[in-house]
Amino acid sequence: MISVAVVDAKTPGNVGTIARAMKNFGLTDLYLVDPPDLDPDGEAYGFAGQAREDVLPNAREVSFDYLVEHFHTVGCTAVTNEDARHHVRYPFRTPRNLADSLAGVDADTCVVFGRERVGLTNEELERLDEVCSIPASAEYPVLNLGQAATVVLYELRTLTVEETQLPTDIDRAPESDVEALHEQFASLVDRALVEEKRPKTLRLWRRLLGRAHPTTREVSTLHGVFRRAESLMGDRE
Repeated sequence: MISVAVVDAKTPGNVGTIARAMKNFGLTDLYLVDPPDLDPDGEAYGFAGQAREDVLPNAREVSFDYLVEHFHTVGCTAVTNEDARHHVRYPFRTPRNLADSLAGVDADTCVVFGRERVGLTNEELERLDEVCSIPASAEYPVLNLGQAATVVLYELRTLTVEETQLPTDIDRAPESDVEALHEQFASLVDRALVEEKRPKTLRLWRRLLGRAHPTTREVSTLHGVFRRAESLMGDRE
């Protein structure tokens, strides 16, 4: 199970944004360390969307010690060290790497986000089990707290969102329909291009359509376009 914690947030709106992202990606348990005032008529609830109904009102205020003692913890930071001589912020995972790693972990995990301006301190990160950082431009790597949480939770969706909510299969047209489209395109090419250009054009078309995995509707639409094109060419001959 994956939970989220926000440490010492200063802006209620960021807490609401994180709660909304949690709702988007199937998480429910929010922990707050030294939170700002979360007025039900204020900014946090205004930014939370439907998370104002369950995630935000059920958020628990806890200590940092509680997170360390009860969870496998992942600290999120924008500032990292790039070599093994510095252990506080190295090694670190990207959000996508983190999702792959946690897929095999049978432990309650809490993803911990820090303050808007300075994030988590070195002293806090030293007490956490893993470090996660979002790859961003070296010129401006620091994301808004709510944005950072949304990116990380999006990558974790494969662990938190029911598979039935995720499209997994491509509705590709039957192979016989695709081959019929190839034949119709070949007929069109025979009428439109000189002979020496036809083989290359047909190969390009086959590779293009092979990568596209067209649906039944798309194949049917292209059939109609090609028929119309051939009809117009016949009228002009």
